Amino acid sequence: MPPSAFVTRRTELALAAKTDGRADDARRIRAARRPTLAAWTANLLLRAEPEECRRFLELGRALREAYRSLDATAIGELSEQRRRIVAALTRQAAQHARDAGQRLSDSVRQDVESTLRAVLADARAADQWATGRLEGVLTPPSDFPSGPAAEAGTPRRPPPPSPPPTPPPARSRPQDELAERRRQRQERLEQARTAAEEAQRRLDDRRADHHDADTALRRAHDRQGQTERQRDDAERQLTAAEEQLRQAQEAHRTAQEQLDEAREDLRHAERDRREAERRAHTTAEALTHAEDEAREAARQLKRLTRRRADPNEER
Repeated sequence: MPPSAFVTRRTELALAAKTDGRADDARRIRAARRPTLAAWTANLLLRAEPEECRRFLELGRALREAYRSLDATAIGELSEQRRRIVAALTRQAAQHARDAGQRLSDSVRQDVESTLRAVLADARAADQWATGRLEGVLTPPSDFPSGPAAEAGTPRRPPPPSPPPTPPPARSRPQDELAERRRQRQERLEQARTAAEEAQRRLDDRRADHHDADTALRRAHDRQGQTERQRDDAERQLTAAEEQLRQAQEAHRTAQEQLDEAREDLRHAERDRREAERRAHTTAEALTHAEDEAREAARQLKRLTRRRADPNEER
């Protein structure tokens, strides 16, 4: 966890140990010191990249052995490789800290870089870092070649003197020992160069992987943003469709009510029509009967009128 949460967690663990009856553990937990942000970042790097850090520790052992006897040119080459590797690991450590929610200032990054340089230069510092429990910043030893001095090729100790220009016919034992030392130095140099080149290749691969991961992350963010916009559009369309559906359902209910009313009116009108037809039929029959009676009455009236006008017709 980040250093800001260290004290609270330490108190919780110490209390839990004391409650469980583990007084010694509780005292050891309370005695733990909160790491600085740079030390926490170096510990985080070790836990997040165990295989890479194991190779880094092996490179440190090879470099320390090589620096004891290498010539100026070899030291300059290894110093340049070491500087690139330390810079790359520092960037990785800063990225892991950023992923954990901690942004490092320039001074903290410098402290992380100083710690990594110390791990390469000093065996005791390497052992401390390998535990994953650093509490403070590590400082590289001043006698380990670095910076302009290393670039200029200043060795830790001067190389052995060159053999005499004219060797004796028979090789002496010191000359054999000198040749053997040279052969061993050359072998250590090749091993150190190989280890440094492998470490550089691995770091280049990690940079490429990190770049690909960043690209994939940006694309994922873009796709997520596009998907969120599509989701928002779909939600708006759904809301509009639901409102249209509600209005359509309301219109359907209104139309259904109007249809029911119209059917009821139609039933009433049908009943009135049948009643009117019945009345019309009855009235038509009555009218026909009345017309017949009227015609019969008219005939009788006409007959009576003729009789009155002609007395002989009465006889």
